[in-house]
Order: sequence, then structure tokens, then C-alpha cells
Amino acid sequence: MSISHAPPQPSDAAGTARPPASPSLQRLVPASSRRTRPPRWLRRATGPLALLVLWQVLSATGVLAPDVLASPGRMAQVAGDLIADGSLPSAMGISLRRVAAGLVLGTAVGTGLALISGLFRIGEDVVDAPVQMLRTVPFVGLIPLFIIWFGIGETPKIAIITLGVTFPLYLNVYAGIRGVDSQLIEAGESLGLSRWGLVRHVVLPGALPGALTGLRYSLGVAWLALVFAEQVNADSGIGFLMVQARDFLRTDVIVVCLIVYAFLGLLADFIVRSLERLLLRWRPTFTGR
Repeated sequence: MSISHAPPQPSDAAGTARPPASPSLQRLVPASSRRTRPPRWLRRATGPLALLVLWQVLSATGVLAPDVLASPGRMAQVAGDLIADGSLPSAMGISLRRVAAGLVLGTAVGTGLALISGLFRIGEDVVDAPVQMLRTVPFVGLIPLFIIWFGIGETPKIAIITLGVTFPLYLNVYAGIRGVDSQLIEAGESLGLSRWGLVRHVVLPGALPGALTGLRYSLGVAWLALVFAEQVNADSGIGFLMVQARDFLRTDVIVVCLIVYAFLGLLADFIVRSLERLLLRWRPTFTGR
């Protein structure tokens, strides 16, 4: 049996042995992060740019007739004309005010009902069943009734948007409250938190992700409701421009208005996504690879 000897320790000039040098540490970098990738904004813009190029190619080759769908260049020219004469900025401002008013009212109503139904069992027994019944009624079908009740002014338009915003927000906030881990509630009670303390420090933060998801969905429904609302006895707004363009068979103006709707909805979704990143920094989530 052979005996292996440890290598001699280095010594200094006086002959005393020095301690072994500590191994150098190297930072481990995941293989996924070592791959070079283009910026994310460029990757997200690839899809719309590809669709725009395809649209231009189909228009240039005659597959899409101008009276059916004009080319992107024609759309840009029409949009420039609408901006130059002030009709498009004025219509956008009016539509944004309607969406903002309906969103504020719908958020207040939907969140309030969800808090009552989610925090209290008696509130769930009283509130949840009527809300579930009303949300199955298409809000578009209520437009004639709203016109009879509120006239043809701004009130029925805002009421339609409010109704469209209320129910998605109610469902998500309610699900977020009831989805809070019961062990967290027990931990808060063991720490001596009062009922209001539990709601403030445990229930509401736990329900916040669901509430923000509901807000994103409600914004999409708000723009959808606005499209219907502004085509009913409207004399201003983006929908009014679409009605005028329909009467004169201006498909280019209609598509420009639809693109404006899409960009406003995308901007609203970007604002909510930024709000999510700000308010939910405490929650680690999977962001894809």
C-alpha cells in the first residue's frame, strides 16, 4: 500500500510555511444569457413590421384593391390630412375623455363590489349572484335601453363603457381576494393583526396581481364598448369619423380610425404593464427564456 504525501507548503524567506492560496472564484453565467440577442423592442416590433410589409406587397401587386383596402402609404397620407385639419386630434381627445370617465366609474363600481363580495360571506351571498346574472347580458344589447333611459347625449355612451369595465374587474379582484393563501391569513392572525390589518397587509397585496390583470382586460373591453357607443347618435369622437366615412364609402378613413383605436389600446396596455412592474417588484415570476 503506497502512502501519498501532501505537496510541500510554500514558505517565506524566514522558512515559515505560508497558508495555501484560496482558489479564485469565477462567476457562472447561464448559457441562455450568454447568447447574443437583439434588443427586446426590436423583437417586439418584428411582427407588426412584417405585417406592414406584407400589406404593402399585396397592395402593390394588386391583390388588395384600393377600394377594398388602401395601401399603407395611402393610409399615412389620409392620417396626415386628418391631423392637419384637426379632426383626428379633436376626435381622439373626446374619445379619451369618454373612456377615462367610463374607466373610473367602472373601476370604482367593480372594485367596490368585489371587495364586498370577497371579504364578507354575507356580501358574497347578496352581491355575487346578481352580478353573475348581469354579466351574462351582452352590454351591446343594452344600448337601446340606455338611449331610452338617458337620452342620446354623453350619459349612455359613458354608461356602456362603465358596464363593460365593471364585470371583468369584479371577477379578477374577487378571484384575487379569494385566492390569497389561507396560511398567510393564519400567520397574520398569529402576529396579532386586526381585521383591517389583515386586509391591508395580506389580502390586498395578495389580490393586487389579479386586480391589475383585470384592469388590463377591462381596458380592452372599454375600447370595444367605445366603438359601439360612438356609433349610436354620436356627433363627435373617433366612432363619429367612422360613421361619416362609412356613409361616403371611405374605407381608408375607417381603417385609419381602427388603427388609432388599436394604438390607443396598446398605449393603455403599456401603461398598465409598467404599473405592474412597479407595484409587483416583490413578486418573482417567470419571464420566459
